[in-house]
Amino acid sequence: MSIIPSIFGGNRSNVFDPFSLDVWDPFQGFPFNTNNNSLSASSSTARETSQFASTRIDWKETPEAHVFKADLPGLKKEEVKVEVEEGNVLQISGERSKEAEEKNDKWHRVERSSGKFLRRFRLPENAKVDEVKAAMENGVLTVTVPKQEVKKPEVKSIEISA
Repeated sequence: MSIIPSIFGGNRSNVFDPFSLDVWDPFQGFPFNTNNNSLSASSSTARETSQFASTRIDWKETPEAHVFKADLPGLKKEEVKVEVEEGNVLQISGERSKEAEEKNDKWHRVERSSGKFLRRFRLPENAKVDEVKAAMENGVLTVTVPKQEVKKPEVKSIEISA
C-alpha cells in the first residue's frame, strides 16, 4: 500500500483541484470494527459501498459551460439526484441497491459495487446555477452548468489634438 495516495485522498480525481470537495477519510481501507475497536476482516458491504462511493466524474470547461460526466451503469435517472446547494456547490448523489439474495443462490464472485455515492464540486463565480441541466443516457449522467457571458470592456477611441 502506497502512503502517497492515502495522504492526498486516494479517491480524488485531482489532488490539486481547488474546486473538489471530496472528503478524505484517513481510515479508509483499514479493517477496523467500530463496535469494539479491534481489527477484523472488513465487511463486504463496506468494500462495496466504498467502491461505489468513488464514482468517477469528469469536469470539463467549454467557452459556454461547465460539463460534468459521470459513469453510472445500471442506475435509472430516478436513482440519481443533482442539486445545487449553498448557491454554488453542485452535488451529485445516488444509490445502487444490492441485489437480493435468494436462499438457494450460491455466489461465486461479487465484483459489481452497490451502495451510496456523493460527489460535490464548488462551482466558479461565472456559473449560472439557475440554468443547470442534467440528462442521463446509456448509464452516463451529463450535467451542464452554463457560464455567464464575459462582457468585453468597451473601447472608446479618443481623438488626439495637436
